[in-house]
Amino acid sequence: MAYMQYGRNILRHIVKDVGSQSSDRVVNPVLYVCQGVRYRKLEVILTTNIDKLGKAGETVKVAPGYFRNHLMPKLLAVPNIEKFAYLISEQRKLYRPEEVEEVKEVVETEEDKMKEYHTAAKRLETTRVAFRRFIKFEKGQPVRKGEPLELRSPITKDDLVAEVARQLSVQVEPESLHLPSPLTHVGEFEVPLRLPKSIPLPEGKVRWTLKVKIRCK
Repeated sequence: MAYMQYGRNILRHIVKDVGSQSSDRVVNPVLYVCQGVRYRKLEVILTTNIDKLGKAGETVKVAPGYFRNHLMPKLLAVPNIEKFAYLISEQRKLYRPEEVEEVKEVVETEEDKMKEYHTAAKRLETTRVAFRRFIKFEKGQPVRKGEPLELRSPITKDDLVAEVARQLSVQVEPESLHLPSPLTHVGEFEVPLRLPKSIPLPEGKVRWTLKVKIRCK
């Protein structure tokens, strides 16, 4: 009883010194701590895309009232707990909408095309296309020194077009190659190119040519 009386006297002094509001905080401080719970934000998982908040499947923090009165009734979000997180992730795997990427079409100007043509023409002019082919050889027939070696299968215009595309990564039309007859011998050749006159020729050149080198296997 002495301790209870002593405690009451202390409370009376506190009330007189700091007022009734301060005394309530001392008597029941838990009350004031709990008042801050309603201001804490909740972690929720969005079930659909919401502007200025997040995308479907993301975990965001919102006010409890906003979740209770707006998101939850419309099933726009669910609490961030294990079972809901699993359900949303599985649902996203099955019904994930395909995101359409916006493709911006770039209009190529005539100047850009001419630069590409000129770059391709310079590559054709400065690079050599190489072939390795079997030659005709009959057993017992001597090979004369200085005599051109004849190929088993001649190199046609289509062969040149295919090798230019493979080796130089340049697409050439068959009509752009001036090759009246296939190449039938081992050696080095210059095949004239029929390119547009608008592509300026290198200095000292009269026409565009494609260098071809054929070696025997």
